Amino acid sequence: MTQGNGGLSDGWGVDNATGVLRDVLLGKPDNFEWRPLSPIAKRTFRNLERLGVRYDQQLAMRQHREMVDIYEANGVRPHFLEADEGLPCSVFARDSSAMTPWGALIASIQTPYRRRDYSVASSFYRDAGIPIWKWATAGHFEGGDFDIVEPGAVLLGYGDERSEEAGAEQVAKWLEAEGWEALVVPIPAHFVHMDALVVMIAPKLAVICVDALEDYVIDWLKGRGIEFVEVGYRECIRLGCNVVALGDERVLSLASNTKLNEHLKAMGFEVFAPDMSMFTHGGGGVHCLSQELKRDPV
Repeated sequence: MTQGNGGLSDGWGVDNATGVLRDVLLGKPDNFEWRPLSPIAKRTFRNLERLGVRYDQQLAMRQHREMVDIYEANGVRPHFLEADEGLPCSVFARDSSAMTPWGALIASIQTPYRRRDYSVASSFYRDAGIPIWKWATAGHFEGGDFDIVEPGAVLLGYGDERSEEAGAEQVAKWLEAEGWEALVVPIPAHFVHMDALVVMIAPKLAVICVDALEDYVIDWLKGRGIEFVEVGYRECIRLGCNVVALGDERVLSLASNTKLNEHLKAMGFEVFAPDMSMFTHGGGGVHCLSQELKRDPV
């Protein structure tokens, strides 16, 4: 049996967000529907005629399959939450759990359409033999607000519409008991989660919306030697930061991230950028759709 980042059997667990990604947890899009999950999704619904977009289930299935194909082509093994007709948005696998070095943190989701997502998430971990580390109970807290910066350091966000301060503080105490540093940060509710504002793409390098974060957050990151690839506020509100590091200077992005993608390519990154419009209009990008299960150490 190999040992993972937290000593878990079979290598399960992550202590970073940038090492080579080996296993990823995804939802199944079979029952996906657009719902008013967040300010991002609500804005879409209020502008459907002007935007000229409509939900297309078959297109959503094809787009999700393309993302899966990219993962597999890059040596990442996908795992899937079971589809449940009563859970139309569990495809956003980032939110219902968060992987840690000690096992899975099962989230508590506030949105009515997603409050039972914990059932498919906890069933997956149990069936896969992956320990469940903790259950968020003090307040709502979602996986999109669990943002590992580097081994031993995590940003925890809350905007109250989804994650709440009490939930974030509970998780922070658990992390601190393990010897990790956790910075709890209130974020504007319209960004939904911390992973819409900061995502690590390589050791000491983050894609970030500086304009949407307080100075103390920027200072905390810079104090750790983190450098920034900045994304503008307009792009960020359209999930411009919501990318996934595949490791070895490879990034899974979105076709809509034209400026960021060109910037990353110029920096030497290999960028995979599928069209995920059926999901971004519904409130989530590729990071929202994915939960890391195994990464190589950095």
